[in-house]
This record gives sequence, structure tokens and C-alpha cells, in this order.
Amino acid sequence: MNSVILRAGTRYLVGLLLLFSIYMLLRGHNEPGGGFIGGLIGATGFVLYAIACGTQDARSALRVAPGAIAMAGLGIALLAGLTAALFGDAFFTGQWLFLGGSETEKGFPLSTVLVFDIGVYLVVFGGILTLVFAMEEEL
Repeated sequence: MNSVILRAGTRYLVGLLLLFSIYMLLRGHNEPGGGFIGGLIGATGFVLYAIACGTQDARSALRVAPGAIAMAGLGIALLAGLTAALFGDAFFTGQWLFLGGSETEKGFPLSTVLVFDIGVYLVVFGGILTLVFAMEEEL
């Protein structure tokens, strides 16, 4: 497109969409949201950027190939599932680590569920952008 208003507005909107997608990712295992919807919202920002500024500009703004992002996310999700095997539990059993306290003191919780959600976020984000960029380049 050749709209100056769309290009200028998109630069701000991409940042807001990425920030909102990370918010949705982090609140996902306590309330509605999570890695899938967060990845879709984040990819929407770059799709809008590709429409406004072109696919090449969107690829250079992303700085990493979207396929590589998806593969890294798949590896992170797999590692989150395999972590349970280290403790003798079933595959994808949630494991919790409390930073700055014990389970009774309720320090900051870090879980494999969150790590899995981050992997799903990256898979969805990279997969959607791979598909959209490929279709955009065909036109």
C-alpha cells in the first residue's frame, strides 16, 4: 500500500499488539489466554506491518526467519514436556520451581506449563508469519 497514514500508524500499532500478546501469554494459565492466542495477536501485528510496508520490510523488522522462530518454539515446548521425565513423572506433567521462597512461603513460581506456553506462542507466531509472508510474496 501507499498510505502514509497507515504506515505511520502501523509502527505504533505493532508495538502495542506485541505488548498485548505478551500480556495474553503471561495471564494464560490463570485466566483465558495463553500461548496460542498470544501468538496469533503477535503475528497480527507483523501481518499488518507487511500489508502497510511490504513483506521485505516486515521480514527485516522481524530480524529472524519466521520458520526458525517456529522451530525454536517447538523445541522449547518439547523440552518443557521432557522436564517431567527428569523427576520420574509422566510426559508433560507440570513441574514448579519457587524462586525466592519455598512452596509454603509462595515465592515467585516458575513452571514448565509457562515454558510450554512460550513454546506454543513461538510456534504459532512463526507458523502464521511463515504462511502469510509466503502468500504475500506470491501476489
